[in-house]
Amino acid sequence: MLNRLKPMVSVLSILSIACASVASAAQQDTPITWYGELTQGALLIGQVEPDSQVVYQGESLDITDDGYFVIGFGRDAALNQTLEVRDGSEKTPINLTLSKREYKIDRVEGVPQKTVTPDPEQVKRAKAEAAKVWRARQTDSKRMDFMTPVRKPAEGRISGVYGSQRFYNGEPRRPHYGEDIAAPTGTPVYAPWSGVVTLAEPDLFYSGGTLIIDHGYRVNTTYLHLSKLSVEVGDTIQQGEKIGEIGASGRATGPHLDWRVNWGNERLDPALLPQLYPLATN
Repeated sequence: MLNRLKPMVSVLSILSIACASVASAAQQDTPITWYGELTQGALLIGQVEPDSQVVYQGESLDITDDGYFVIGFGRDAALNQTLEVRDGSEKTPINLTLSKREYKIDRVEGVPQKTVTPDPEQVKRAKAEAAKVWRARQTDSKRMDFMTPVRKPAEGRISGVYGSQRFYNGEPRRPHYGEDIAAPTGTPVYAPWSGVVTLAEPDLFYSGGTLIIDHGYRVNTTYLHLSKLSVEVGDTIQQGEKIGEIGASGRATGPHLDWRVNWGNERLDPALLPQLYPLATN
């Protein structure tokens, strides 16, 4: 697996220096080398000495044999983050400063109340389905698919972005946690990484045809509003394999793929993934 990252080392080193520019200068001389952008919504890969231990929020993060680990910061993550690297009896605190992001906010007034207030039975169904989705995201395998440069899951126009939010009659709605790719129904959807399918539901209330794929070390991706699912729970799939087709199932206003990336329960921005792998091409 280390060989997958070797061709990118020189460029990743440049990238880590660029990332340090958005953080404090003290971050440039730490036991951790960072790959990715230090910002809200980002998935980051860190590298330490293989025998080290990395602790975040009281939890020891899993580290590969080559010293790599992964961590994610949500949409509204605190800008000041603290980790600790332990090497034997030595403990080194690591202070990170994330850059703050501005998200697209839409405010709509005069919306009929019945339009924004869901039916109680629908709410009950949606809660049960949300619990099923939550369980599918708890997989913590030692797969290392996320170390491979990501590929785009579908071709189409970007019609929705991570972090955007609508206010109806002054009331905030849930932020959007994915990237929307608009394309005709039936457009193929491909696995951006290899992985194992942990959820395959053809008709959830909000998200319609829904897939979740585990890529290891708590990294998983989700695909919503599919018109067709091409895989089943337990299937091991390869990067670039067709996993479904774009549709408008669930609560969608038109055919599109809403795809998402999580680190555990932290919802992250898929649009930032290519910055982890600057030599990747689609």
